[in-house]
Amino acid sequence: MSWQNAGAWRWLWARAGTVLAALPRCVIRLRQHRVPVTDCVRHGGAEPKGPPSVASRDGDRAAALSLQLSQAHQELRRQINEIRTALGHRRLGDDALVAHCLAFCAALTSHHQGEDDGMFSQLLRERPDLTRTVANLVEDHGMIASILSQVRELADRATESRGPALEAIGRELDGLAAIMESHFSYEERTISEALDDGTPDTDWPDMVFRFGMA
Repeated sequence: MSWQNAGAWRWLWARAGTVLAALPRCVIRLRQHRVPVTDCVRHGGAEPKGPPSVASRDGDRAAALSLQLSQAHQELRRQINEIRTALGHRRLGDDALVAHCLAFCAALTSHHQGEDDGMFSQLLRERPDLTRTVANLVEDHGMIASILSQVRELADRATESRGPALEAIGRELDGLAAIMESHFSYEERTISEALDDGTPDTDWPDMVFRFGMA
C-alpha cells in the first residue's frame, strides 16, 4: 500500500472516533501487517445478513430508485466477493483474475461517477438539507478511488510478477470490501427515502445502476 493510501486509512480510523469503538472488531490484512478495524469503517452499518432494507414509499415506479440503488450495491458486493474468493483459491488463471479485477474497478468507478455527476446533484435540488450527507458520500468516493487506483497499479504489475502482485491485490480488496460495506449501508440508510420522494431520474441511472453498460 502506498504511503498516501496508508495515510488515508489512518485518517479514516481517526474520523470513526468513539462511535465505532463499541462495535465488533475484525482484522483486515494490509501489505506486511494486520490492522484491527471495526466492521463498520466509517458510518456504522454492519454487514447485512440478508438483502438490504429499502426505504421506499413510491408505488408508481416500476422499480423505485432506492430499490435500484440497493440492487446495484448488491451486484458490486457480489463482484468483489467473487474476485476475493477466486484470488484466495486461484481457481482462475492469472490473466483472468487480472481482467476481473480491472472490470470491477471500472464498474465501481462508473457507479460512483454517476452518483457524483448526476444523482447527487438532482437529489440536492430537491433536498438541500442533505448537503452534509452527500459531502460525506463524496468524501468516501475519494477514499475508494485511491484504493482502486492502487489495485489498477498492482494489476499492471501482475503481468510480470504474477503471484506476489495478485496477493497484494487480495489484501487491497479485503480493505476495500469493508469500506464499501460501510459506505453502501450509510448511503442506503440516509438517502433512499429522499430518492423515492420525487428525485428526477434523467440521464444518470445507467451509470449508477447499470454501471454505464447496456
